[in-house]
Amino acid sequence: MAKHRVAVFRPYDLAPGQRIRIEGGPHRGDWLVLSADDRALRVRCPVSGRELQWPSLCYLVKETEREWPASE
Repeated sequence: MAKHRVAVFRPYDLAPGQRIRIEGGPHRGDWLVLSADDRALRVRCPVSGRELQWPSLCYLVKETEREWPASE
């Protein structure tokens, strides 16, 4: 069989209180995790206070030490 370059994704178990940064798409920015399970993720923006919920589709790319929320 031929070998091909394959992108591999793994779900990441987020926990309430966790601070996350989404670096692309319509939800990009800093978020505080309010609740997370295998079906849904609920987050709050630390700047505007806006809360969102969407299907749990987050994947860990890397973990870093950085200022949060970021000053854009």
